[in-house]
Amino acid sequence: MAVLVNGEKIEDSAILEEAERLRPQYEKTFEHMDAKEREAQLLEWSKENLVEKTLLKQEIIKNEPKVSKETLVTVMANLKKECKNPMDLYNDFGVENDENLSKKLELIIQTQQKFEKLHAEAKDPTVADIKKYYEENKEQFRQGDSVRVSHIVKYYGWKCDEASAYKIISQAYQEIQNGSSFELVADKHTDCSDMGGDIGYIKRGQMVEEFEDVVFNLGVGQISNIFRTRYGFHIAKVYDRKPASIPDLENVKEQIIEILKKQFKSQAVYDYLDSLKSKATIEEK
Repeated sequence: MAVLVNGEKIEDSAILEEAERLRPQYEKTFEHMDAKEREAQLLEWSKENLVEKTLLKQEIIKNEPKVSKETLVTVMANLKKECKNPMDLYNDFGVENDENLSKKLELIIQTQQKFEKLHAEAKDPTVADIKKYYEENKEQFRQGDSVRVSHIVKYYGWKCDEASAYKIISQAYQEIQNGSSFELVADKHTDCSDMGGDIGYIKRGQMVEEFEDVVFNLGVGQISNIFRTRYGFHIAKVYDRKPASIPDLENVKEQIIEILKKQFKSQAVYDYLDSLKSKATIEEK
């Protein structure tokens, strides 16, 4: 299972160590795969990871600009300030002394700089790219049903006990029953006085479950009975409902641009690594 990459050997033990590093997330992602197939794929991916890391290291050492001694001294000094025991620092980076740590840090900095160059060279999404992504991934942007809701709330806690909070919310409810408008009663009684009780449109998952269980079962214009959440006592009124829908392209355009930029940056790195592989001598041993 050992591999030679341009004459540099990757030992079996290194591949097995990489597999153990990847295993927790890998097994969670592929838990439904046959155990033998999963293990074989894990070892193959671990080997590929190390081949790519080795090729990248070789290329950077050969072609990337050296990091100044002053920069390395500063970076190392900052790391040592954060680490009480130098041996812990050495263990974290897999080295034995300052000399090897300096070499490791230089490679890390050079690699970061190389990735920054590759990311800077990645193409920007075109109008066609954005439209294509939207058409192929519309369901990703589907928004659940929403309601516009206002509520009267009395919190309980160290400022107000439950009995007192319930007494006030009951008074508010009685005023509504007697014909006062919900909005006037909210202005008078709610602890959300800065908003007059108006929360605006909410989607499922934004509020606590006890609140959503009530408001998503109210009709437009309907006022709830008094109900309780972990925060206090409430009376809610729904003003409008919007069904689940997929927003227009224009409404998710900026979101798609950010998604595509990340994809194109990642692809630039993958393409670079593939180019290194295409020129490399890789032998199974």
